[in-house]
Amino acid sequence: WVFLGQRSTLKSPISSNLVMKTDRRPPEPMAGNPAISRRILPPLWFLLMLCLMLGLHTWLPMGQYIRAPWNFLGLALLSFGAFLGVVSARSFLREGTGLVPFDEAKVVVTHGFFQYSRNPMYLGMALILLGTSGFLGSFSSLLPVPLFMVIIHRRFILAEEKFLEDAFGEAYLSYQASVRRWL
Repeated sequence: WVFLGQRSTLKSPISSNLVMKTDRRPPEPMAGNPAISRRILPPLWFLLMLCLMLGLHTWLPMGQYIRAPWNFLGLALLSFGAFLGVVSARSFLREGTGLVPFDEAKVVVTHGFFQYSRNPMYLGMALILLGTSGFLGSFSSLLPVPLFMVIIHRRFILAEEKFLEDAFGEAYLSYQASVRRWL
C-alpha cells in the first residue's frame, strides 16, 4: 500500500510529485512474520476486525461510551476514513501501480494524503473501524481498532518500510523523516 507507479524524476521529499524509480522485488517474509500472514491482505484484516467488532458489540457489550444521537458522529469519522482510503487508492492507480502490498515497487509518490501520512489507506481503514465503533457506542466495539493497527503495523508496515529503504535509499529515508507513519 506504500508502493507506487512508474516515473523516474526525483524532487524534494515532500514535493507534490516526488517519484522514485526502482526495479527491486519485495523482500521475502521475515522471521517472526510468517508468509501466511501476508496472504491475508489488509482489506481482509479490516473485514475480520469489522466482524469481530460487530460480534463483540452484539454478544459481549461492555457498556456504552456514546449514546444516541451523539453516536451519529461516528458516521462522520467513518465517512472521512472511507474518503481518505479511496482518494489514496486512486493516487496509487493514477501512478500506474497496484494496491497489493509486496508487489514490485517502482515509485513512491508523496502527493495528496501521502504528504501527511505514509500509510493513508491503512489510516482510512482504522478510521472506518473507529467510526463504526463510535456509531455502535459500546466499549467492546473499540477493542478491534488497536488490534487492527498492531496487526497492520507488524505484518505489513515494518516490512514495507524496510523494502522502501532498501529500494530508494536516502530519498526514502528523507521522506520517512519528514512524514509520520500514521498521523
